[in-house]
This record gives sequence, structure tokens and C-alpha cells, in this order.
Amino acid sequence: MRKILTAAALGLATFAAPAAQASDAARLVTILTSDEPQTQLMSMVLTMQSMQAGAGAYVLLCGPAGDLALKDAPEAATAPQPPKGMSPQALMQKIMAQGGTVEVCAIYLPGKGVGAEALLDGIGAAKPPAVAARLLADDTRIMSF
Repeated sequence: MRKILTAAALGLATFAAPAAQASDAARLVTILTSDEPQTQLMSMVLTMQSMQAGAGAYVLLCGPAGDLALKDAPEAATAPQPPKGMSPQALMQKIMAQGGTVEVCAIYLPGKGVGAEALLDGIGAAKPPAVAARLLADDTRIMSF
């Protein structure tokens, strides 16, 4: 009887382990500051892959990376890149369309000398207390580029 119970417990643990791992990755915060288009695109690729694996995604764009959020973004943000011809901004918009949240750092707009109207629809300025809460949540993973 003991062997049967032990085998049953091990079997249940095997099924429970993937569920526990999935909840560990329930929230992803991607912090992007790089102005380098390949780095920007790769950050979006990994964010999208994480979403497809079940994570909720939040992208914080700071410094030069904030330009991805602009309606009038620089060419580097909108130019297609190999191997799939996707731009950083286009993949960011795809992330948003699939439920991800994108914000610029609170000081980006004042530092750029523009208002919220310069941002793409659906993108706003981050509130530092809310970002801090996201970063400190137990089930959050953070990627920084």
C-alpha cells in the first residue's frame, strides 16, 4: 500500500510541477532603454514568446527606447529587420493587440518636450508607484535591455 501511495504522490507531483512553473512566469516586465534596433526587436521577440507561453506582459520604454512609442517614430523603430521583416514598433503594437501593456517612463514625455498626444494610441506614461508594485510582485520576471 505504501508503494502505491508513494507512486501516486510522485505522479501527482509530476503533473503539478509544470503548473507551478507556469504561475512563476505569470507576469513579465520588460524594461527597454536601448536605442539599438536589433536589441529593441529582440526584446519584443522575447516578450511575445513569453506571452505565447502564458505570461502577462508589461513593457516599460525609457530613454531612447521611448521613441518606439511615438506616432512619428524614427526610421530605426519602423524599419523591417531580418529574418521576418518585422520592426520593433510593429512587434510592440502586436504585443499590445494581444493584451500586453506598453508605457513610457514618467519622465520621457517631459524630457522629450512633447505631450501624451505624441504617443501611439494605447500607450501612456507610467506611474512610478504602479511600476514599483509590478517590479516587486512575487510572480514577476524582469527582462532589461
